[in-house]
Amino acid sequence: MTENDGRIALVASKTDIARAAAARLREKYNFVPLDEADIIVALGGDGFILHLIHDIMPHRASIFGMNRGTVGFLLNDFHEDDLIDRIRAATPVTLHPLRMTACTEDGGQLEALAINEVSLLRQTKQTAKIRILVDGKIKMEELVCDGILLSTPAGSTAYNLSAHGPIIPMNAEIMAMTPISAFRPRRWKGALLPQNSTVVFEVINPTKRPVSAVADTTEVRHVTRVTIKQDRSIKINLLFDGHRTLEERILNEQFIN
Repeated sequence: MTENDGRIALVASKTDIARAAAARLREKYNFVPLDEADIIVALGGDGFILHLIHDIMPHRASIFGMNRGTVGFLLNDFHEDDLIDRIRAATPVTLHPLRMTACTEDGGQLEALAINEVSLLRQTKQTAKIRILVDGKIKMEELVCDGILLSTPAGSTAYNLSAHGPIIPMNAEIMAMTPISAFRPRRWKGALLPQNSTVVFEVINPTKRPVSAVADTTEVRHVTRVTIKQDRSIKINLLFDGHRTLEERILNEQFIN
């Protein structure tokens, strides 16, 4: 490594396979502490990368992930050789998280960030009843459902896709609003919204029909009102091998049976 390559840190998940890979990389390359890094090489799975982003956000360093987990959708393939050349040639992708502001029955308020999605979920056997507002206007007076989510393009192939939401190309500048097991209106499949939209979910009768809100891994229970808006002041830079960028992966997901 040279000064022109930038200062590179190495982090790994706690799994044996990730730790073993990190040990081999440390034998071949020199790494700096995390707080001094311009680039972070991260070894693990998608869950580890999401936790890492949340732990360091906001951080000026770019993340070059290598898969030592399961799916590895947000990561590159793991190879010990040519790491510096791969980083030099990598294609950057900038993500802006969703900022969730959740109000609770006890009068509290909590903020959290989401890279993938913000989801509302019923807490009991009774369905949730949710009013939907977009940019201050009521778009649906009452959705009866198990829940609803708002997804970024990066998260559109995760929970959103499992809930039968659309896959969104990275450069589309839209978000997906997807119902989870909608009971009424039964045939409503969701909506696509401009990424600069402000979305509000109001819980109808939250005492009788309690609802929780989840921003990636942060859960807030007994919410009454949840406001969601993209926070463009925060930039998360991920680096991908040029032959397998995040944009290409998301595009390819639309053609997988």
